[in-house]
Formats: sequence, structure tokens, C-alpha cells
Amino acid sequence: MDAAVLLHPRTMEPVMPRYFFDLLEGDILAVDEEGLELSSLRAVQAGAAKSLADMARDAVHSFPPATGQHNMAIEVRDVCGPLMQVKFSFEVERLRA
Repeated sequence: MDAAVLLHPRTMEPVMPRYFFDLLEGDILAVDEEGLELSSLRAVQAGAAKSLADMARDAVHSFPPATGQHNMAIEVRDVCGPLMQVKFSFEVERLRA
């Protein structure tokens, strides 16, 4: 499913919709104030998944080392409100010190 074509109200030229990618890690929310113009919902989903993969990689390589349950998500919204949420959860359990 692709995004609907938006038209500029004065020029009637096509305008790409703007999507905002809010980052949620545990109880911490980082709100995206700028957003990105993307041409399709497929591009939105791919961008959210890539951002989430980057967050997970950073958490695994953090110091001190990440242990326990980790929940993170990218909440995507547009001018009309929430659009999709991409979630990732992982757990690090040390078996030896």
C-alpha cells in the first residue's frame, strides 16, 4: 500500500508526505521534530526497521554491557497522527561472570 498523493493547496503540485519517527527505548521517548519526506509506506516501514536495527546494535555494543530485557520501538506518525509502530525486544542473560 503506497501513500496517497498530496497536492500543495496553492500550486496543486504533488508534495511528498512527511513522516515522523519517534524513538522509544524502555521508558525513554525521543520525539522526532523534523521528520522525513518519503514516497511510500514501504519506504516508511523500511526506514523504521533500519532505525530500529541501529538502536538494537548500539544497545548490544553499549558500555556497560547491556543485560536483561530490552524493549524498543519506532513509532511513526504523519500529520494525521500515529501510522505504525515497529517493535523489537531482546534479552541478554549472562551465564557466567
